[in-house]
Amino acid sequence: MTDRLDLIQQAWARERPDLDVRPQGVIGRLHRVAGHLTDELVAVYRAHGLSEGDFDVLATLRRAGAPFERTPGDLAENTLVTSGGMTKRIDRLERAGLVTRRPSEQDGRGRVVALSPRGVEVIDAAFAAHMANERRLVDALEPEDVVQLERVLRRWLARFEEPAPDGR
Repeated sequence: MTDRLDLIQQAWARERPDLDVRPQGVIGRLHRVAGHLTDELVAVYRAHGLSEGDFDVLATLRRAGAPFERTPGDLAENTLVTSGGMTKRIDRLERAGLVTRRPSEQDGRGRVVALSPRGVEVIDAAFAAHMANERRLVDALEPEDVVQLERVLRRWLARFEEPAPDGR
């Protein structure tokens, strides 16, 4: 089976035989697969009226457990978004009635963001659909390939980032 990356690599090997183009096969395929997967995931978020960033914030709040709240700084840290970007997301989610903001009980100057009851409903439905979608996407592979791929990707990802100390 030949794909586009094979053709690209063959062309580069012909044009630059002095370079080893084999890494392009792995990186290029990962990049292309990631793009296709993102499109598939975002379609489910959209079906629930959410952007990818909205889903990320709501999911971060939901997996925190009851009462489903975090500080804006904690949300930014756990979603890898700047504080300014997080403020915009929170504003949008608050206008949609999916989150609320209140003063922090521990820090009078701080704020706490929490899922509203409607926010819990939306993220629970969106997350269930998201998991069904991911199952559909992963089921395109053989079960033993899934196990091996997860093992390889976990090891590779560990070279780029440390796991969060609290598992978030």
